Amino acid sequence: MMMKKHIILAVLPILISCEKVLFEEDLATTDPKANFEYLWNECNEKYSYFEVKQIDWDAVKTEYEAKLFEGMTQDSLFNVLGGMLTELRDDHVNLISNFNVSFFGVEFLGQDNFYGRLIEENYLNRDYYISGPFGHNFISNDEIGYVRFASFPGTVDDTNLDFVLDRYKDTKGLILDLRENGGGAVSDIFKILSRFVEEKTLTNYSRIKNGPGRNDFSEAEPVYVSPHNGIRYTNKVIMLVDRGTYSAGSFTALATKALPNIILMGDTTGGGLGLPNGGQLPNGWTYRFSITQALTLDKSAEFENGVPPDIRVLFDWNDLTKDEVLERAILELQ
Repeated sequence: MMMKKHIILAVLPILISCEKVLFEEDLATTDPKANFEYLWNECNEKYSYFEVKQIDWDAVKTEYEAKLFEGMTQDSLFNVLGGMLTELRDDHVNLISNFNVSFFGVEFLGQDNFYGRLIEENYLNRDYYISGPFGHNFISNDEIGYVRFASFPGTVDDTNLDFVLDRYKDTKGLILDLRENGGGAVSDIFKILSRFVEEKTLTNYSRIKNGPGRNDFSEAEPVYVSPHNGIRYTNKVIMLVDRGTYSAGSFTALATKALPNIILMGDTTGGGLGLPNGGQLPNGWTYRFSITQALTLDKSAEFENGVPPDIRVLFDWNDLTKDEVLERAILELQ
């Protein structure tokens, strides 16, 4: 949750500085009805997941339009418009003003499934390595490599990947922990996955919403991962995910379905497979929502509701001496 909110907050200064500048002056207005209609129509014509999520957007309009009233404050209007957007159940959907940001919080659809301090104290030891965005060490009598990847910061490169994979090249298997990874730079996905394939591999398809109708999409375009020309890891890999694994984390989880040497373990991801785009309301607030779909190999968009694990395991918060998800991964690699 916090990772995703921090990403939103990081762009606020840019967005706020553009208020009442980006919108054409003759269309600018603080009228609640005008702003409501503008935002609802923008979503109606461009949002990409109404059918997948079975959302009756017309019914949502009726419900939230009834909340508008003469003389309402900007705070009250924000709560109405932000509440309407949360009906999309999508953390790539936000309303952003200079006093608040709306978000859904998809990770709350499942239990918290990661306790970092427990892993650090009971599995990694305090002398674990930090190589760029990766925290890692040997575990299970040095037979398995554990790599924590908490976000996609855009700083994954050949240097840190070469070091990590060379260090664990003789292990029985590798655990790549993406639990509570809220996403980030798409470029990191391909840099990582290229180290776990031996040939160019079709992982999924992608299409963009290109018309006002609910089924107006471009042709589905194939997405491939090609092998890195250098150090690669060919033994079994367990990728740990949960509801907090979102956006780029979910894209990575989706790709594993096409990679036979990677097992997805933990809980269903949070989704976030639609890339967001947005604009500005007449009153200067900005918004964004998903305008693309990532499709499975059989061209289904269903994984927007979460990529399911191959092996489902949940953390037991009644026993803080061990991580059940990590223990199951270790067992799988023995």
